Amino acid sequence: MLSVASDIEVLARFGRALADPIRCRVLLALRDAPAYPADLADRLGISRTRLSNHLACLRDCGLVVTVPDGRRTRYELADARLGHALDDLRTAVVAVETDRTCPDAGTKGCC
Repeated sequence: MLSVASDIEVLARFGRALADPIRCRVLLALRDAPAYPADLADRLGISRTRLSNHLACLRDCGLVVTVPDGRRTRYELADARLGHALDDLRTAVVAVETDRTCPDAGTKGCC
């Protein structure tokens, strides 16, 4: 039985997904159109194994779903509104001083 996640849990899951540049690229690719893992791996220039790990994380976060398609499995955003949310986040004005970098740049979970 599915339970409804709290607002905090939803935001935390979204944040976890966005904390990794590859997962961001996957989400943006799926925002454009559903895709098969092999095609996504080729498009993003990463190994299928590495992509599989990121897709598993995105599934666990509830942001993508699998859709059986004959003998293949297609991935898509769990909700079309996620595409709109990604666009809103991507185009939001972020207050960043150009002469500063994130103190933990390059580590998981930062910037």
